[in-house]
Parts: sequence; C-alpha cells; structure tokens
Amino acid sequence: MLKQVILVREDLKLPKGKLSVQVAHASTAALLRSHKDDLARWQNTGMTKIVLKVKDLDELLRFKMQAEDAHLVCALIEDAGKTVVEPGTVTCLGIGPDKEDKIDRITGKLKMV
Repeated sequence: MLKQVILVREDLKLPKGKLSVQVAHASTAALLRSHKDDLARWQNTGMTKIVLKVKDLDELLRFKMQAEDAHLVCALIEDAGKTVVEPGTVTCLGIGPDKEDKIDRITGKLKMV
C-alpha cells in the first residue's frame, strides 16, 4: 500500500486554516515530484495521507534528511509570509507517496496532529 505523510512544525502553533493550507501545499508539491506510476497506484488505492507533528525546524530537517537518504520524494514548504509567519518560514514537509512500510520506518513513531 502507498501513502503520503505531511510533517508539520508544532512550535509554530499555526491557526487551523493556515495549517490546512500549508498541508495542502506540501501534499501537492510532493505529488508533483513523484513518479507517474506511483501516482496512479496511490490514486487507485485511496490516496492515503497522514498529517504528523514534529517539535520544531531542527526535527523537521532531520526527518527530511532521513527521507531523502531513503530515496523518498520530499517537498519542504516555505511560507510567503503574507499572513501569520515571517517570509521564508519553513512550515512543513511532504513525503511521498511511496510504500507505507518505507515511510513508516522513518515517521512511524510520530504523533498525529
């Protein structure tokens, strides 16, 4: 089974609307970087997405490195800074879609938002 995970920085305490938009950006950006065969399989199996929380930027970047080392598609999202956070603030990270067990080896112990 394939899935996608979005990691969100807990320390930013984003309002629900802002959080939702950042998650959508991360999901879409990772999707656009994915292989077409993976996209078709993911779409045919329900497009599973999980949103997980990380403590801060340092932790987010550690997970990004681990995901890249595992050859997973990643999309780091930097906000334009028009509303809640400063321009260039890294808000979240999209990973996948890819095989669930491959992603779980990296993010499996994180808590849901």
